[in-house]
Amino acid sequence: MTEHNPWSRRDFIQRGTVFASMASTVPVFLQQTAAGAATPLGALTSSIPGMAQDRIFVVVQLGGGNDGLNTIVPHGMDEYYRKRPSISISKPGTTDGALASGVRGAEGLGFNPAFSGFKSLMDDGRAAVIQGVGYPNPNRSHFSSMDIWHSGNPNGRSEGWLGRYFDNTCNGTPDPQAAVAIGSTSPLALIGRQTRAVSFEKPELYRWTGEDIDNDMKQAYRGVTGDPNKADDTLAFLRRTAMDAQISSSKVRQAASLAPLASFPGGNLSDQLRMVAAMIRADLPTRVYYVTLGGFDTHANQAGQHARLLQQVGDSLKAFSDDLKAQGNDGRVLTMVFSEFGRRVAQNGSGGTDHGTAAPLYLIGPMVKPGFFGRHPSLTDLDSGDLKYTTDFRQVYASVLEDWLKTDSAAVLHNRFQKLNVIA
Repeated sequence: MTEHNPWSRRDFIQRGTVFASMASTVPVFLQQTAAGAATPLGALTSSIPGMAQDRIFVVVQLGGGNDGLNTIVPHGMDEYYRKRPSISISKPGTTDGALASGVRGAEGLGFNPAFSGFKSLMDDGRAAVIQGVGYPNPNRSHFSSMDIWHSGNPNGRSEGWLGRYFDNTCNGTPDPQAAVAIGSTSPLALIGRQTRAVSFEKPELYRWTGEDIDNDMKQAYRGVTGDPNKADDTLAFLRRTAMDAQISSSKVRQAASLAPLASFPGGNLSDQLRMVAAMIRADLPTRVYYVTLGGFDTHANQAGQHARLLQQVGDSLKAFSDDLKAQGNDGRVLTMVFSEFGRRVAQNGSGGTDHGTAAPLYLIGPMVKPGFFGRHPSLTDLDSGDLKYTTDFRQVYASVLEDWLKTDSAAVLHNRFQKLNVIA
C-alpha cells in the first residue's frame, strides 16, 4: 500500500524530534534510538539505576569571574589594603566593614556586608568556604576556564564531569529528568557521551507540543505509539522516551507552580532557585540541578555592581536553604557555588579588577561541616600578580562524588584526588 502521509513511521523515528519538548536538549534522546533500543524496556523510569535516590546536588555558577577577595575579605592581611586602596572592604567594626564570624577558620577573614545571607548560613552551621580553589596552569579566558571547570579536565575540553557521572552510574541510559539546567542551553558539565540534561528558561517552555503539530505528524505519531504490543525494539524505545518526555514536562510545570515556603528576594538567581526548590518539593526524580547568574566580570566601577550581585546571591541562597528546610528536604540537598576564576589581587585603574586565578568555593547544606577549609593563598607570594591556588578544584569534585553522590570519583575524573574532610 502506498503511504500518502509524508510523515511515515520511518521519518518519524528519524526526524521525530519536534514532538518531545521545547527544551533544547531533549531531542538528543530521540536521535539516539539506536543506542537506546538495546537498553531494557522500562529503563526510563523515575528510579534512576545506580544513583543515590535520596541525594540531590545543586550547582550554582557565578559567570564572569567573581572577585573572591571582596567576597571573603582577608581583613587580617595588610597587603589586601595596600593592593586595593579604593575598592577594599574595610575592617569589621567600621562603617560598611566586613562581617566577622566566629566559625571555624575565620580568623582574619570576614564577609562582604552584602553577602550577609550566606554569612547567616555559615553561622547556622549550614555552609562552608573552600579557600584558594583553582587548577594548574590557570587560563584567564572565560570560555577556556569554564570549559576546564565543566569538564573537570585542565588539559582540554571533554565531556562534562557530571555527564560522565551519569554515564558511569546509569549505564548510559538517558532519562529526561535525571538532570535539569535552568537556561536556554545545557551546560557542558551535564553533557556525557550518551546522556544529556533537560534545559529550559521557564517551565512553560518545557511542555508537550503534541497538540500543536499538524495532522500528518499526529497520525504518524499515533502510528508509532499506538501499538503497545509492537515487538520492534526501536519503536519501543521511542515509545517509552516519548511518554516519559510527555509525563516529565507536565510534572515539571506542575511542580514549578507550587508556592514557595520561604521568602525569595526576587531577581534572576532567586527565580531559578525558587523553581528548583519547587521541583524538589514535588519529589521529581531529578538528581542534579544547574543554575547560573552572570555579571561578575567587574573590570570597572566594581564596588556597587559587585555588592548588588553578592546581595542577590547571598539572599537567594538563604531563601533556597530555608525553603528546603521548611519542606523537610534540606538533608537531601547539597549545593555548590563556584565561578570560573577569581580576580587579580591589585585593583586596576578603572576602579575594578581584572581576570585572576584562584578563588573561594562554597558548599551549602546540613551535611556540610561549617567553617573555612583549605589554606588562604598568600597575597605576597604571587604568580605574575595572581593568587597561587591552594586547593585543586578536582579535590572538591572528588569529595562531592565520593561523599555525597556515592560513586567512584576516579572513574569520573580519570584520576584519584585527595578528598576534603568537608562533607559529613
